Amino acid sequence: MTTSAPTPTAPTPATTSALQDFFELDALYTSEERLIRDSVREFVRGEILPEIGEWWQEGRFPADLPQKFGALGMLGVTIPEEYGGAGASATAYGLLNREIEYGDSGMRSFVSVQSSLVMYPIFAYGREALKREWLPRLASAEAIGCFGLTEPDAGSDPGNMRTRCRRVGDEWVLNGVKRWITSGSTAHVAVVWARDESEGTVRGFLVETDAGGFSALDIKTKASMRASVTSELYLDDVIVPEASRLEVQGLRGPLSCLNQARYGIAWGVLGAGFACLEEAAAYVEDRPVFGMPLAGKQLVQASLADMFSDLTKGSLLAYHLGRLKEQGKDTPARVSMAKRDNVRAALRAARAARDLLGGNGITTEYGAIRHMLNLETVSTYEGTDTVHTLVLGREITGHNAF
Repeated sequence: MTTSAPTPTAPTPATTSALQDFFELDALYTSEERLIRDSVREFVRGEILPEIGEWWQEGRFPADLPQKFGALGMLGVTIPEEYGGAGASATAYGLLNREIEYGDSGMRSFVSVQSSLVMYPIFAYGREALKREWLPRLASAEAIGCFGLTEPDAGSDPGNMRTRCRRVGDEWVLNGVKRWITSGSTAHVAVVWARDESEGTVRGFLVETDAGGFSALDIKTKASMRASVTSELYLDDVIVPEASRLEVQGLRGPLSCLNQARYGIAWGVLGAGFACLEEAAAYVEDRPVFGMPLAGKQLVQASLADMFSDLTKGSLLAYHLGRLKEQGKDTPARVSMAKRDNVRAALRAARAARDLLGGNGITTEYGAIRHMLNLETVSTYEGTDTVHTLVLGREITGHNAF
């Protein structure tokens, strides 16, 4: 295979602004929201984009990144300041996710898990002592957390979980296996969901990963999210004190956490989509074909226009969902629509960009193939496309088709 291409370059800030703010949403953000967005944008452009292709190829998530995220205030940004967060808005959190996923979905997954799936349940359901002990450490990334819900035989059907817990005096004993766990082998603490053997209800626990009987094994065969740590967790008679049990029962606990993460995804994937659009637009302008830039061809412009429209509509959807969330109106069905449709838009953009880049589109010197493969995973986790479709179908008809 022979091919030639211009040297990949990052889009200029002016191009970024023009494409990402076509309907002038920027004026609707607060000064704090813009400040958070811009600081993350500068970090991603300076420290992630120059290296991410190599990290992804190597299947490596650099060990020093969490502390950099923490120092920038990117972890638990909506958590109150007294617990180490920034007390920022849901919209600020959304913008943060969009900027970091412009770099890579794996980077955003780390932030999502730490913020939405670990810090959120501790804040929402943890006893005060747990909040004081863990939230500031998680916000600074002194401690890393993971979220143990999915199992080898229970993904879209968490009610079928096989991990069990039983109470023995003032302690709980946990047994089971969790799979597809981001940060599993690097975590200091895990939020683990298990079914009570005596009562049948689902309970949540904060499990320190150095506890006896706890182990993690990384999944190394991924063709997606390669710059992210993904593990299996094994719990063999792991003992957890009653004080580390979260004060919530049933699937309401884990599903409320997933709703937080899905909200962040609805914003985050727009970053990946816009990265692909901007890369493709720059590429076709510099790529000559039959005596003129590829950008001058009708089919090329049609492809770019579809990408642009999809991502712009997704931005409007994410913005309004953020404002609804700040009013307590982010219903699960609304979040399902935003997660499903924005992932679809970003994945279409990544596939189209890969096509426009031709042979160069399969190399990690460009971002399109990496974003495309990552987004296949994002389409699957935190509720598959099919599951969110059925959530919306139930909203329309009142019938549960699961």
